[in-house]
Amino acid sequence: MIATVRDDLAAKIRDVPDFPKPGILFKDITTLLKDGAAFKASIDGLLERVRGKQVDIVVGMESRGLIFGAPIAYALGVGFVPVRKLGKLPAEVVSVEYDLEYGSATLEMHQDAIGPGQKVLIVDDLLATGGTVAGTIELVKRLHGEIVGLAFLVELRGLHGRDRLDGYDITTLIEY
Repeated sequence: MIATVRDDLAAKIRDVPDFPKPGILFKDITTLLKDGAAFKASIDGLLERVRGKQVDIVVGMESRGLIFGAPIAYALGVGFVPVRKLGKLPAEVVSVEYDLEYGSATLEMHQDAIGPGQKVLIVDDLLATGGTVAGTIELVKRLHGEIVGLAFLVELRGLHGRDRLDGYDITTLIEY
């Protein structure tokens, strides 16, 4: 993806200061999502970067990781596994508590979501401090999946989330 396309996508993202608490500059992607061409370009851009990987299943985290993970799984012709917040999944789950840049939360995945040795691509909208994806990695490891890559629409470089993910193949489209 050429720099002008990345710049065009970045221009579609709205900054919301002091959300969800004072001092946080929230990158609001709803302004990108409502633009059909920009949403398509973001999915296509991520696909361009992950298409060569051998992937058996895509994992996307609630909530915006679901928005990007599902169409990527569809385009790759593989299954999709949602990672949800505490209490949202109906069957037996594995769970992990993790830290956010502004608090903590619990993530869950169905116990039968990933088989041992399945090749997993984890997709989310944002890499900030890396807490959400680190929690998701822990869930995939508990189910003995093999992580082949991590893909994000946006990376906030100043929060150093990438540092927590040493050893993983990381793809991002937009960096701030």
